[in-house]
Amino acid sequence: MSRVTVTYENHIAHVRLTRADKMNAVDQDMITAIIDAGNEVAASDARVAIVSGEGKAFCAGIDISGLSGMVGKDPADLLMPRTHGEGTTNQWQEVALVWSRMDIPVIAAVHGVCFGAGIQLALGADIRIASPDAKFAVMEMKWGIVPDMGGMVLLPKLVRSDVLRRLTYTAQPIGAEQAERWGLVTEIADDPMAAAQELAETIAGKSPSAIRAAKRLIGVAETADAATVLDAESREQVDLIGKPHQMEVVAAVFGKRPAVFD
Repeated sequence: MSRVTVTYENHIAHVRLTRADKMNAVDQDMITAIIDAGNEVAASDARVAIVSGEGKAFCAGIDISGLSGMVGKDPADLLMPRTHGEGTTNQWQEVALVWSRMDIPVIAAVHGVCFGAGIQLALGADIRIASPDAKFAVMEMKWGIVPDMGGMVLLPKLVRSDVLRRLTYTAQPIGAEQAERWGLVTEIADDPMAAAQELAETIAGKSPSAIRAAKRLIGVAETADAATVLDAESREQVDLIGKPHQMEVVAAVFGKRPAVFD
């Protein structure tokens, strides 16, 4: 049975976790399906993606019973090989990083529980919109392990060190309002899917080349020194302004005519 579906409409990719009977808990089949979905969307002409979960929850975390193939195997053999992301990630890390690495914006529409693997998947999105009843937890410490699905790359970009440590050390769930205050959640909406759709339509209406350039530039800005960021600003702008169609768009905007983006 399919664990993930991908559909497209008006340049928006809708990626849905479809294991509702298990609160979208992640087993081996879902790991594979999420990565495959990410690769499919990355190769498509979508301008923005929305990731959501069907049923009562976004994702309840890892389904331990669904990973029975790990029993008796050397953890190093399972976790250390860099099998994905051009040799940078293992398959578990790729579940989140395939979305973070994507060159288009990704929005996570979160409801219900978003625990463990679920929160790390949501962290791979650019923007997280949560329902008021959503709950978030970095759950791994409950099982005597550490977050290992890309969370330690993604969380430090969003929250203070003390918040990161509290979430990790305690494994305690927090509500949507606390998550928003701490920076895990972008905004709270009664209907996160409707809010995500509205935002996606806004983004899809902008220049796709400029949106991709902005995402690249923000990635540089989050990690590089000032000189590198300033150089990246200029290079991206030169490439954009140099596009033949872009001058027509600029003229349309300043002439107060509707701009049409290819």
